[in-house]
Amino acid sequence: MRNILKLEELLMFLLSIIAFNHLNFDWWWFLALFLLPDISFLGYSISVKFGTYFYNFFHHKGFAIALGVLGYYIDNEILKLLGVIFFSHSSFDRILGYGLKYSDDFKNTHLGKIGKK
Repeated sequence: MRNILKLEELLMFLLSIIAFNHLNFDWWWFLALFLLPDISFLGYSISVKFGTYFYNFFHHKGFAIALGVLGYYIDNEILKLLGVIFFSHSSFDRILGYGLKYSDDFKNTHLGKIGKK
């Protein structure tokens, strides 16, 4: 099952690359902004509960899709770009096994425990 989920995420990551290719940005923008969602780690400096919420919000694909759809409807290239970046980053994280976090332990994700066993 884990491999099927990783394959699904890989296909979503490839879809985000295709979507980015339809935007009017040079490819260096994709590379430069790819780690942008990880700024959400700063939420953990406030508290574990806040950090978990903040991290999960910015790594949730629904948020990424909402940004992209909003950008499409108001014809805003920046929002489209951010939607694609957040979506691709979340898919890539999940390919690596990093899922949405539970508040009990940073290593406890919806995909299981991460790190050394």
